[in-house]
Amino acid sequence: MSGAGDAGSLRVELGARAYPIHFGPLEGGALAADVARRTEAGRRDAVVLDAAVAGAHGDMLERVFQGLPVLEVLGGEPSKDFATFEAVCDYLATERVDRSGALYAVGGGVIGDLAGFAAAAYLRGVRLYQVPTTLLAMVDSSVGGKTGINLRSGKNLVGAFHQPSAVYVDTGFLRSLPEREFRAGMAEVVKYGMLGDAALFDELEAIGGGLGPEHPALASIIRRNCALKAEIVRADETEQAASGGRALLNLGHTFGHAIEAVAGYGSYLHGEAVAVGLVLATELSVRLGLIEAAYAERVEAVLGTIGLPTRLTKPLAAEALLEAMRSDKKNRDGRLTFIVLEVPGRAVTRSGIEESVIRDLWLARGAR
Repeated sequence: MSGAGDAGSLRVELGARAYPIHFGPLEGGALAADVARRTEAGRRDAVVLDAAVAGAHGDMLERVFQGLPVLEVLGGEPSKDFATFEAVCDYLATERVDRSGALYAVGGGVIGDLAGFAAAAYLRGVRLYQVPTTLLAMVDSSVGGKTGINLRSGKNLVGAFHQPSAVYVDTGFLRSLPEREFRAGMAEVVKYGMLGDAALFDELEAIGGGLGPEHPALASIIRRNCALKAEIVRADETEQAASGGRALLNLGHTFGHAIEAVAGYGSYLHGEAVAVGLVLATELSVRLGLIEAAYAERVEAVLGTIGLPTRLTKPLAAEALLEAMRSDKKNRDGRLTFIVLEVPGRAVTRSGIEESVIRDLWLARGAR
């Protein structure tokens, strides 16, 4: 089920917590071998599986997981709540997964975050294996160990850092991914081009809306995204850097998370909200005199060509959006903290920005 050119692996270097990212088919590949090895050793492992993925790839996954118990969960943002988290933990207990056991998270970012948090909390931590099935999860959320669930007050406010023991990327899943989901994942790809891979951004401009699951460049683009994230995570695993560091991966997310919270989780796909956030983050960078307006126009054009929103699709109250931003995890000392572009390809953290500036940006992008 793999795409051309997506074999091999790279390593996330975190000392004793280092782990590989394997690229290639699940069946007959590294995942199948690891499952067989752990089963033969008598490990009590279990699987949390996106219900939609089960419908599209159930037969193949049944062969790969060789009879392991499977819990199917709906993949949308509403599943990232305490009730579903409790259900996953109860499932692990019912299946008698012990401290030598492991949980395989098979799905998009929601499943990875939810199952990852359950793996971090159950018995105070069991092994986690990430099997991303969406573009967004492959290039971003499955790598780096961030797990969590949402509160009404904001996104991912409860969670833990829990690094996986391995990540398995099979681009064949993308062939059955709904087009809207694929486009949403492209927001994170564009983000990486803005953060530190100018050549990638240029390539995305050149390809325009033509990048899809069958495009010959896709496998190498996914790998480049994973390599860039692995390096950032290596340097600042738990986002403790006083400035910059892993927080830079949140470019556009302070705005995007506010959109998701105010519109209601599921109204926007995560990548759709982030796309609007990337536009707002570049416009904020222009307002701060850091970059030229021409670059913000390039970002908006790339996102628009891909088919992602660059403004609110329905009006949301600017004050509600600002209130949601006040609960953002990156805030320090009660001040809003933003990721902005110092120059194209290099981001920095900034705080102390007047809320009136942020309000104006929201109003210009469809808030009321």
